[in-house]
Formats: sequence, C-alpha cells, structure tokens
Amino acid sequence: MPALYSDLVSNFLQTEDEAIVGALSTVADRALTTITAEQLQSWRDQLKVLRRAVAAPESAGWHVLLEYPIPRRGKRIDAVILAESLILVLEFKCGARSYEREARIQVEDYCLDLRDFQAASRGKTLVPILVATHASQPQVNLGAPADWVAPTVLTNATCLRKTLQAVVRRYSSPDAALLDPDRWNHSEYSPTPTIVEAARVLYEGQNVREITRCHAGATNLTKTCMAVMEAIERARASRQKTICFITGVPGSGKTLAGLNIVHSKELHEGSLGVFLSGNGPLVKVLSEALARDHTRRTGKSVEDSRRKVSTFIQNVHRFIDTYFESSHAPQDRVIVFDEAQRAWDREQSLRKFRRDRSEPEAILEIIDRHEGWAVIVALIGDGQEINTGEAGLREWGRALESRFAHWQVHVSPQMLEGRLFEDGLFGQTRPGAPVVHTNPDLHLEVSLRSYRAQAVSDFVHSLLLKDVNNARSLLDQCSGFTIIGTRSLESAKRWLRERQRGSRRIGLVASSGGRRLRAYGLDVRPELDVENWFLNPSSDVRSSYYLETPATEFAVQGLELDWTGVCWDADLVPDSNGWRVRTFRGTTWQTVHDPVKQQYVLNKYRVLLTRAREGMVIWVPRGDEADETRPPRWYDSIWAFLRSCGIPEL
Repeated sequence: MPALYSDLVSNFLQTEDEAIVGALSTVADRALTTITAEQLQSWRDQLKVLRRAVAAPESAGWHVLLEYPIPRRGKRIDAVILAESLILVLEFKCGARSYEREARIQVEDYCLDLRDFQAASRGKTLVPILVATHASQPQVNLGAPADWVAPTVLTNATCLRKTLQAVVRRYSSPDAALLDPDRWNHSEYSPTPTIVEAARVLYEGQNVREITRCHAGATNLTKTCMAVMEAIERARASRQKTICFITGVPGSGKTLAGLNIVHSKELHEGSLGVFLSGNGPLVKVLSEALARDHTRRTGKSVEDSRRKVSTFIQNVHRFIDTYFESSHAPQDRVIVFDEAQRAWDREQSLRKFRRDRSEPEAILEIIDRHEGWAVIVALIGDGQEINTGEAGLREWGRALESRFAHWQVHVSPQMLEGRLFEDGLFGQTRPGAPVVHTNPDLHLEVSLRSYRAQAVSDFVHSLLLKDVNNARSLLDQCSGFTIIGTRSLESAKRWLRERQRGSRRIGLVASSGGRRLRAYGLDVRPELDVENWFLNPSSDVRSSYYLETPATEFAVQGLELDWTGVCWDADLVPDSNGWRVRTFRGTTWQTVHDPVKQQYVLNKYRVLLTRAREGMVIWVPRGDEADETRPPRWYDSIWAFLRSCGIPEL
C-alpha cells in the first residue's frame, strides 16, 4: 500500500495546502479511515513546517511522501523524504514542547520496520527524525548508523531545515545508489507481526492478511485459514461435527491462524467462535494487551476494557468448568483450542479439578451437545509438551475413536507421518474409527517468528537430537538470524542491550528446572508477572528489558521476544549416550530416568531456543569447583557441545 501522497519537492512546494489535505482525505476515506477535524488540522500544521524545511535549492530533487502505511503497527508515517540515497523518516508532534520518549521509540520503530520488512529499504540508510515543533533545539546527534538505522535525530520546527541539510551531508555516500521514489513507494512490504500485535489488529476488525501480506509464510498461513473455513462451511452445510488439527513448526503462526479463524467475518455473520487456551500466561498477556489498547483508543477504564475483551480469549480450564456439570451446549459452535497437545490427561484432570475424564474428552463431549454442526480447531505444537499430565495428541485420538467416531477428522499428512502416530492412530485401520481427511494446507511449515532465518527451528531440532553435522549445516542457513554463545552473563546482557532499539523487546529465558542459576542472581521459581514483563516499556523495572528476571518455558510458550538470552543450566547436559537429564531436589541434582519426563525437559529447551525473532545469545555458566551443585565439568560439556554445533563465541 503506497503513501497517501507522493511527489517531488519542487512540485510539493507549488501545490496548495488544501489541495494536498483534500487528496489525503480522499484517499484515507477510500481506505475506510475516519478523518477527524483534529487530523485535518494536524496535516495543515505539518505541511507548513515541512514546506519551510524543504524550501531550499539543494532540496528540489528530493521526494516527499505523506502518510506512508505501516500495517504491522496499524499506523502511518507522517512524512518520508527520499533524499538521494537516504530515507528520512519524520514523525511530527505539532505543539509539543518536549521530545517524549514514546515518540522517539515510535519513529525508530518505523525505521526498523522499513529496514526489516520493506524490500526497497534493505541496504539503505534510514534516519529517524522526531519533530517536536515547539521544543527547544537540542544538539543534533549524528552518530554512525547501527545496522542501517541512524540514531534518532531530535529537532524543532524552526531548525528542521538546517537539521535535514546536516543529516544529508552526514549520511550521504557518493557510492550509494540513488533511490527510485516510485519503486520505493510501491515496494513489497511484508511485515511479520508478533502475536500481541496480531491480536490487537484482529480485535480492531482488520484481517490478518493485511499485517502479514507478501511474507514468505503469509501464503501458507492464508491457505491454512481457508482450509479450515472451508471445513467449517462443509460442517455447517452437512450438519456434521468436525475437528481440524493444525500443525506447524515453532513460530509458524498457529496461534495467529486460530485468532484469525475466530474473528473471521464469515463466523461473525452466523455463529460466533471462541479462542481457548490452557496457556495461562498467553491468555493473561493477550487479554491485558487488548484491554490496554482498548482503553487507549476509547478512553474507557481498564477494568471495563478487561471485561469487554474477556470473551475474545478464554482459559480452557474455566471454559470446561462452566459446562462440565451441566447438560447445556455452549453458545459457540466453533472452538479454537490453542496448544491442544498440552490438554490434560484424565489423571491430571482428576487431580486438579476432580474430573474423571481427560480434557480432550471433556471438550469433545461439551461441543458434541450441539444439535447439528459444530467445529473444533485444535492447534498443535509438536514436541512442545512440557509438563506432567499433558496428554499430547494420543489422547485426542483415543477420545475420538472411543466415543466420538461420528466426528469428521481433518489433518495434514505431516501429522499422520509424525512420530506420535507410528501406532496407526487415525490410520482408519480399525472398525468404527472416525473418517479422516488429509489436507497439506493444515500444516504450517514456514516460521513467521524467525523472519530472518527460516531454518532456526530445524537447527534447534537437530541440536536437541545431538545431530551435530546437520546442526552445523543448518546453522549456516541461519545467517540472517544471530545465534551466539558466551560463558559470561554480563557479556550476554550487554550484547542484548546493544541490540535493543525502539520497542524491540529483549529478555532472559531459562528452564524452570534451572534451579542453580540462583547462584548468579537468576531465580526461576517465583511466579512471573507476565503482563508487565511482556508489555511494559524499557523504563519499567518489571519489564523484560531490565534483564533481572528470567521467564521460564511456562511463561514464554506461545509468545516471543525479538532478542533472547537463553540461560542453560545443568538440568540438561550432553553425555556419550545422548542427554543427561536432571532435576534439583532439596540440595542435590537427581538423574531423571523416566523417558517421558526426559522428553519434557528436552521440549522445555526446544521452547526456550525458539522464542527469538531476530537472534539469541546462549549463556552457559562456568560453574564453581567449591560448589558440588555446579561442577564446572558439567557446564564445560554443555559449552563444548554447543561449540561443536557451530555456535560461535561472543
């Protein structure tokens, strides 16, 4: 989507303000954007300042673009100036007397998004410029660009002209190729939103394709959503019960697909859907993010907003509680169950809630009460069962075969071929088994999270299999995604802080079994304040930015950060036979012999190693000979193994 206005500076200066404002209004109106009186006045004020700033002979060949859209953030850049080989990104705060921190972050975020997601901006110098029109003029910081984005420049209206000229002199290069304004304006823009950003956009009534369009994984995601919607429509037309299993690699957009399905216009024209998750932190973070955003947009109290968004995402345990003891069917005919592989088995359900059946069986029974059609969409993260009592896919299969064989089952071929189905589950080899339909579109094979390298999840898989040769080969394919190691926690923190720009989020993650990280000031036992950890700004000590409190696999599963510091403790140590898995009890480490519990620990590290969008540093402590719970030889073996997989040292 191009800018609402685009022209040479020379033409821009000869065009009346009202003509430009009228053009902006017309285009914005066609895009179904509400134009307020405040917006019109803001445009007029910006135009006056911008005209004075570019009214110089050396600026005549520059190009001005107004209101350039950033779909990932649901916003538009006030002004972009293409000056020779430079991209100047301007955010105006008309009437402002200070340079607010949020505004600085906003304009830097625009530049980072253009660098990462807009094809014509790759390899070009971007300069974020914050114009607080009535603020005092600070000394202009024209430091060297870091990864193509210069430090944010602060200026007022009076000094904007001189500032622009200084910026162009400082950053222009005679060797750099000149920008083609038309090509830049119509360049492919392929954002990859975080799950929090996606939830916000969907809640506002936009389609997920608008925030993921043109991405390598967007086609895959769109096909998956369409496959499910077609299955829903067939179920509705034939009055049948249907369950669709969506599988995918870590970070491929399973949750995003589920949110999009629940909030499709097709569903809202008829029966509504509901998004369920047993992931408490995910529910808390998304619900709080939506509530805060709703409050910001509407002015309503946070409590009112929280009540309003509570129907958008629900905790699966509470959903089951509501209907378990009754015989009523729920209002919703379409249920999306996120991380369905983590649904509890019968023993855990009995222990926690005194329910004498597994959660897959309970959900199927509740939804089966509907007369006519109903659909369950189960989102599956293979290899991500991380806790005792998580039933995995086998329990869904058992429940369907034993009591709900009349349901239609839709799966991907990858699901049937996976390690969990070697026993022929869903293979239709037994009389009375449910009818199984296969569709390759129900598998998401491209990572949206690790947008800089699609091979990251495969690398992590090979690493945990201890397939060193394949891991090294795959690491070579992750050149756009930084993976590095260190033995120093302070070095890891410094590395993360150097990469934090704009609102890009950094944080430490660690296994819940990493109990001896406490010796380094990192305690994994206290319950994390996930809403503030994931959502609060870098100025808040409770946020992930402070690198004081690590999030465990329970807090980060289903969520992501831009840069992570993975803290590796002695609960998972390589040995000659594979992995030595330990749990810390009292004052000592105890070896875990149960294969199921061993797999849980491996899955914990799979989750931790796949949370980053841009890169990660893996910190391995050095240990302490004086502490028998931290013998250096254990940590040295971890370090040696990571190095053998090709991970470079910081």
